[in-house]
Amino acid sequence: MAFADNLKQLPRISHLAAIQLLDGNSTVVATIENKPGQAGSLAIYNHLGQIYGAITAEAARKGLDLYAEHTEDARQNPGKHPNIDRLLALTAGEGGLLRVKHLFATTIE
Repeated sequence: MAFADNLKQLPRISHLAAIQLLDGNSTVVATIENKPGQAGSLAIYNHLGQIYGAITAEAARKGLDLYAEHTEDARQNPGKHPNIDRLLALTAGEGGLLRVKHLFATTIE
């Protein structure tokens, strides 16, 4: 399936402002925000965190499947898709796992 079709199958993310990815030392290594250009990655990483409990090598492989056609573009153009590059590195055995910390959206009225 194409990336856009895969996103339609994932849980909604309207309740999230962002997620932070934490390494084994609880250091934030990345933040993915709920904004244009990152919302698809937020949906994928959120889904992977829910299913696998963390972003492991196995979760990363599933994430690469979900990114569909963008995965090959990332392989051909390192640095163009940093959220996919991170998954590629995990599947290559670089790094351990990443924990997902949810930052929830709040409404102040």
